[in-house]
Amino acid sequence: MVNLVQADLYKLRKTKSIKILFAITTVCAAVMTMLAYLIPQGKIEDSMAQIGFMFSDVNVISILGAVVAGIFICGDFDNKIIHNAIANGSGRGAVIVSKTAVFCFAIALILLPYAVITGIARGSGSEFGMGSMSIGFLNLLTSESGTALSTAEVWKLLAVMLTLLIVYMAQLSICVPLALMLKKPVFVIAIYYAFTIACGQLTGLKESYPTFYRIFSFTPYGGDYSFMNLHTESEDLLQAVGVSLAFIIVMLAIAYSTFRKSEIK
Repeated sequence: MVNLVQADLYKLRKTKSIKILFAITTVCAAVMTMLAYLIPQGKIEDSMAQIGFMFSDVNVISILGAVVAGIFICGDFDNKIIHNAIANGSGRGAVIVSKTAVFCFAIALILLPYAVITGIARGSGSEFGMGSMSIGFLNLLTSESGTALSTAEVWKLLAVMLTLLIVYMAQLSICVPLALMLKKPVFVIAIYYAFTIACGQLTGLKESYPTFYRIFSFTPYGGDYSFMNLHTESEDLLQAVGVSLAFIIVMLAIAYSTFRKSEIK
């Protein structure tokens, strides 16, 4: 399996697609931060918050994350890489684990600009705001901004950003079984984006259906995992990591259950 991971990492490093996606998220993170800075200053209208949200991490990764799955999992069916790995003696479980590991690494890589730019912006002590649309790194950027960070808060900021990356990996891990079953990037992207929109609507059921919301919180899509900030307790960060890792394991089990029964042509 180590050889499979190394081969996928080499392909990841050489492909132009991941570089393009990284460039896109860098631009989007910069635009998001700029708009979040200008809105509280009164230099642009508050209505621009809707445009700012389009460049936010939660919206961008919903599309680009599924694109990564399409490129590095569905694409390997087209170019026979998965077929060759199995033909050369690699188990299907090893293939799934290696693909998932590199997929999660790629997700963290293209989200890195959001983490870096958010960290720099928060460290500047400037005020940022995007209204009620703040979520993910955008929420971390705008929540309680406008003050300088202490040394302890810098470490807390790093811990929250790392936890957010893990939560995003878990959310996107559902693309692994989807890609293995559908083998078509366009289907994976469309289904996952529609799924994220549906999950966004479900989070609004907290007051009306508390029992359902409590059950939903045992997934990386529920709870307050996308609204973590510097005031989030350490126990909540650990819970977010635990729920995310458990969800990834479940997705691996589902992927293996379906993939081991499928015919490789």
